[in-house]
Amino acid sequence: MYRLNETTALIQTVDFFTPIVDDPHAFGRITAANALSDVYAMGGKPLLCMNILACPVKSMEHQVFREIIEGGLSKIREAGALLVGGHSIEDHELKYGLSVTGIVHPDHVLLNSGALPGDVLVLTKPLGTGILSTALKGGLADRQVEQQIVEVMATLNRLPAEIVGREDFASDPELAVHSCTDITGFGLLGHLHEMAEASGVSMRVGVKDLPVLAGALDFINMGIIPEGAYTNQNYYLQWISSTLDKSDPLDILGYDPQTSGGLLFSLPPIGAERLLSELSGQDGPGGWVIGEVLSGDKGRIQLV
Repeated sequence: MYRLNETTALIQTVDFFTPIVDDPHAFGRITAANALSDVYAMGGKPLLCMNILACPVKSMEHQVFREIIEGGLSKIREAGALLVGGHSIEDHELKYGLSVTGIVHPDHVLLNSGALPGDVLVLTKPLGTGILSTALKGGLADRQVEQQIVEVMATLNRLPAEIVGREDFASDPELAVHSCTDITGFGLLGHLHEMAEASGVSMRVGVKDLPVLAGALDFINMGIIPEGAYTNQNYYLQWISSTLDKSDPLDILGYDPQTSGGLLFSLPPIGAERLLSELSGQDGPGGWVIGEVLSGDKGRIQLV
């Protein structure tokens, strides 16, 4: 983020990755939503986007690349931003993403620090995309599962970001968000730890309150778990205390790496109630209270 003047700060972000679904158009939508999410997680408005595309031109039809870009463009337009260019190269592996430029008022920037004891934690998308994507790659999940995760991952985080960024929300101490991040590759528990560490607090999460995509827990019980979940668990476990049995599928769910996951807000209880009420009346995944912020034990997460 770069402050231009008293009323405007510039947000610049970039994100790209390899396909996680077979459909090129869906891959483009998901990747664009994921890149745009970084701007929303800081309370900003995306303005300009540039494509990043690595093309295996010797092994794929050019129509595939066109469909990917068209999918990304559909999300850019939904965000109210403009596609102004980009860059492509020849590569052995397909990759796509965006560089995104956004703006935010310097006084309304959302950071992953600032969570306060007494806040509640609100998550705006269900968990399990990493688990279900792994099941799809292994040929164990059907078309219905693919459609479910595509729609979740391709959903912009625009609505919750716009709600908490409104003047009536941001200027009221009983409503205003104290901290925010988006849930991506480090999984829910990794991003919770980062928020707690940066804020100098600890957090308690009710595992039974976690929103879970249909089928995800079943695949965990079958051992269909992405390597990234184990990597996250091995690193973040030192900050996690849990009352769960190790065989409980919810024990690994919090480490599942998400693609284009939801926003995680730390805000006062009244603000959480208002946010959830407004989200419930709109199209989209919605929102869930998953825990609370506690004092002391900096960076630690309790699962109960």
